[in-house]
Amino acid sequence: MRQLKVWPHITLVALACALIGGVAAALWVRHQQVSEAQALPSAARIERVDGQVGVSRNVAGGSNAQQWLEATTNTPVSVGDRIYARDNSRAAVAFTGRNFARLNPRTSLDVMYLAPDRTQLALRDGSAMFDVGALAPGQLFEVATPFGAVDLDQPGLYEVGYNDNGSAYVSVLNGLARVVGLGGTGQIGKGEMLTLLGQTAADVALSRLDPGYAGNLLNDYYGYRYPRIYDGRYSDYNAYLNDPYYYDPSNRFVSYRYVSDVVPGVEDLDAYGDWQDVSGYGHCWHPRVDAGWVPYQSGYWDVSDPYGLTWVSSEPWGYAPYHYGRWASVNNQWFWIPEAVNTQPAYSPALVAYLPLTQANEIGWVPLGPGDPYVPTYYDANWQPHYVGGSPVVQGQLVNLNAPGAVT
Repeated sequence: MRQLKVWPHITLVALACALIGGVAAALWVRHQQVSEAQALPSAARIERVDGQVGVSRNVAGGSNAQQWLEATTNTPVSVGDRIYARDNSRAAVAFTGRNFARLNPRTSLDVMYLAPDRTQLALRDGSAMFDVGALAPGQLFEVATPFGAVDLDQPGLYEVGYNDNGSAYVSVLNGLARVVGLGGTGQIGKGEMLTLLGQTAADVALSRLDPGYAGNLLNDYYGYRYPRIYDGRYSDYNAYLNDPYYYDPSNRFVSYRYVSDVVPGVEDLDAYGDWQDVSGYGHCWHPRVDAGWVPYQSGYWDVSDPYGLTWVSSEPWGYAPYHYGRWASVNNQWFWIPEAVNTQPAYSPALVAYLPLTQANEIGWVPLGPGDPYVPTYYDANWQPHYVGGSPVVQGQLVNLNAPGAVT
């Protein structure tokens, strides 16, 4: 894989200087952040997996031995993680409910920074589509390459990748991109492609996108992204330019009325459940499931740095309702209650309370209900004990404690 030489923003330079200060200083900073949920980084969602896709944890954090885990739908990824799609494989990643990436075969993507105002990635190999549906004022979405940082400055659709000769390219199907490197700064407009052969201005070539190439790219991407509804209209690049937001999920899916678009997985809710007005709770989402179904039972627990125990659902819709909001049992049915649509909800690894069971050394869990506090913990494999912060094991009264089948 290529050794990235990136020219980062001031914030990344400051972060690098902080890391040079030594492991002890870094651990102290992490210790100081112990019980502040907002101190933990955001998480992105592996939205779709086709073929063989792996995730390696904490690569950017200096881990010497990469341990690859098989990626599945709903696997969370965060700062320091690397995603790799092997030959004949693809993967889709949702950073929010509006911003996505699609990794093509033999592509490696590192997650460098995730926060409400900043998404920074590093493309190591291959190529990827970046579908940026929304950017707030001052929000940064950046992809690093060996030749410089590619800032996606406007909502739009972009492809970043490497040619067989080692050069990098940036295609702007819609939007505006900016490349920052040793050779200077340059903009790439809609319908343009920039090829980077080296690290100086003389090594940069700007050209117009071939309409046929652009149409094939769009046809492939939208057929993958929206297989149930895409009708092939974007095989004509001009048709796309005339109406690039025809498939915008925020305009097509009811769930965006009730869930903040910063939450990954919002659009899946329409396909697998229904919204109802529940007395005392407002608009709630009810999954289309069999009688007796209970949340946090179809899936598995993963342990990841810095979150610790993280729920990974095997249900195709099982991301947003398990990492945001609360659950309520009403008339023997379970309803998911999202946070207000105009808020900035924070990711949580699992919104459950842990309970001591009667058997020795066994712990159960119950979905948190409306008003139940979430007790964040901070996980660090290099810290003793690994879990720091308030105890997640509770024995007090919880809203869902006596709901049928709620305790697992």
